[in-house]
Amino acid sequence: MLAPPLNAMRLTLHPEGLAPRIRNLAEWRGHLLAQMERQIALRRSAALRALYEEVAAYPVPAGAGAGDPAGPVPYFALPLRIEHGGRTLSFVSSIATFNTPMDVTVAELAIETLLPADAATAEYLSAAIS
Repeated sequence: MLAPPLNAMRLTLHPEGLAPRIRNLAEWRGHLLAQMERQIALRRSAALRALYEEVAAYPVPAGAGAGDPAGPVPYFALPLRIEHGGRTLSFVSSIATFNTPMDVTVAELAIETLLPADAATAEYLSAAIS
């Protein structure tokens, strides 16, 4: 999992990666898989399809639930809740894409930023970097 090339989907959803620490894994997993499905529909990439099939087949840790087989719940802002140091940190995600670049390489670029979703998470992060 940590051998190059590293892949954020593998690291996030693998049962030996971040998945056991994600407190709302069923919802977050559904959210990530739905994002991958949209990318597959747009790009028709065999490599992306293979990655999707790999990560979708990862077992879901006990107690996390399997998610909704009908698809993800349409949240306005689905928080990512991660267990860290005995506390739950909550983040919202913002993804920036470049839809009309002149360079085809940039067309595939997406930058995701995780922002604190609550005051407790913001305070914890602020204290951690001080």
